[in-house]
Amino acid sequence: MKSDNIFSSLPENSENEFIDSLLKNENVHIERIISKGHTSPSSGWYDQDKDEWVLLLKGNAIIAFEGNVDKHLGLGDYINIPAHTKHKVMWTDPEVETVWLAVHY
Repeated sequence: MKSDNIFSSLPENSENEFIDSLLKNENVHIERIISKGHTSPSSGWYDQDKDEWVLLLKGNAIIAFEGNVDKHLGLGDYINIPAHTKHKVMWTDPEVETVWLAVHY
């Protein structure tokens, strides 16, 4: 049985977004994502085969959805993104780490 803290080992001044797989099996994949000013690539959209539930544990972010719908997420906000809902991260706070918990199911 593995035990850890979601806020331990946060990378410092990373040029790339940090994605840490916390648990994965055939039914669910849980990731910790750390962003600091990172965004999705400017071209294209995420179009995932599974649903994704996202909880923002720290920081701020804006997720854009196809059809010009933007959702601002702050501390404690969560959103469920159904499979094949096209989306991308448009902004994360460049001054503070944005810590996400993403559950793909």
